[in-house]
Amino acid sequence: MTASANAGGKGRGEFSAGWKVLLAGVLGVTCGASPIPFNLIGFTVEPLTAEFGWSRTEIILPATIYGLIASFMAPVFGWLADRYGVRPVALWSLLAFGVSLAAVALTPFENTRATLYFYYALWVVIGVVGIGSTPVTWSRAVNLWFYRHRGLALGILLMGTSLAALFVPRIAVWAIDVHGWRMMFAFMALLPLSVALPFAWVFFREPRPEERPRAIESADGRLTGLTLGQTLVNYRFYVMWVSIAIVAGCYSGAFINMPAILSDKGIGASAAASVMGVLGIGIFAGRVITGALLDRFWQGFVAFPLLCLPAITCVILLAPDVSFAMAAAGAFFLGFAAGAESDLIAYLAGRYFGMAHYGKIYGMLYMPFGIASALSSIIYAYVRDVTGSYDLILTIAIFGFVVGGALLLLLGRYPAHFEADEPADMLLQKA
Repeated sequence: MTASANAGGKGRGEFSAGWKVLLAGVLGVTCGASPIPFNLIGFTVEPLTAEFGWSRTEIILPATIYGLIASFMAPVFGWLADRYGVRPVALWSLLAFGVSLAAVALTPFENTRATLYFYYALWVVIGVVGIGSTPVTWSRAVNLWFYRHRGLALGILLMGTSLAALFVPRIAVWAIDVHGWRMMFAFMALLPLSVALPFAWVFFREPRPEERPRAIESADGRLTGLTLGQTLVNYRFYVMWVSIAIVAGCYSGAFINMPAILSDKGIGASAAASVMGVLGIGIFAGRVITGALLDRFWQGFVAFPLLCLPAITCVILLAPDVSFAMAAAGAFFLGFAAGAESDLIAYLAGRYFGMAHYGKIYGMLYMPFGIASALSSIIYAYVRDVTGSYDLILTIAIFGFVVGGALLLLLGRYPAHFEADEPADMLLQKA
């Protein structure tokens, strides 16, 4: 049974049937808790230092707090999406994320340690409630609507992070300059609350059984795939886990600290925002091109060369003098690989483990991504505080990108088929 023979759905083509859901997912990813915190946190370094005298490590720490908590919540939200469907999980999480993000504007003005702890507590809340507005939920729905063109559809879905990188830094810089950093958080909260949430309310849903591609079902119409227990004894899961952790650990710190890295190289905030926009274009290109390639070639041939691109970025940033053009080129390579990795997590989870328990499995694979991303941001900042330069951590990252990409060559062929897991699928049908 081939993908071309079976993945066309049960009537209309995949994009004809699922484009509204896909568009709602793109807006959800764009305005959700995956890209927005990481795109704005780097621009809070200067205003928070000026107001409170906090160190870079203290100011970047919320990204670590958010990332760690979100990582451990990802399997929980994945289970909720498997059990109750992605629509209620995504909608409620978008609402809670917007409200909690706006609440950061309530940070006290007093320059005390209590203010710092209050600020951290708000980021704890964002991590607890926001993860349901990330690809953990949106990608499950897209995987259920698409099979033959799954790679391209996931690439389009995850373009949301590149779209955010195009405009969130510019909004952040403008809002901080005009209204201050507190009101910047309030402005950012309007994105999930007034853009993504209304559109998702109208259009976002899972397909009905008769709308699903046949290739993800058993003969009697039930979703097929490994259980979480079967997945956790499969060597492929651990190869993916380690690869994701290494690449995310090298990437996220460079991304979040990019404005500060560029500042050390003499590139100002406005120019840095433009560089971050180029990074967003790179993510955009990486999403679409990687997705299209995954529909045509085995993932190893796609993943390894693309995940090596950020090593070039690190070499550029290690140069004593970095021009705007060099910084933009490095940002593009970094963004392109980020687009590739995010595509791969969602794509490989579905192709190697099936869809019956996708939410839980994706959540488990999101954990190394979130944990490593969270720790990476603070490690980069700590190395800068201790050594006065990012050079040491950028040098280590060169090797990390190459090793992380090479690991995916060990995954082997995609499974030809899965057995339906009857008890879990019956629960899903009842839900």
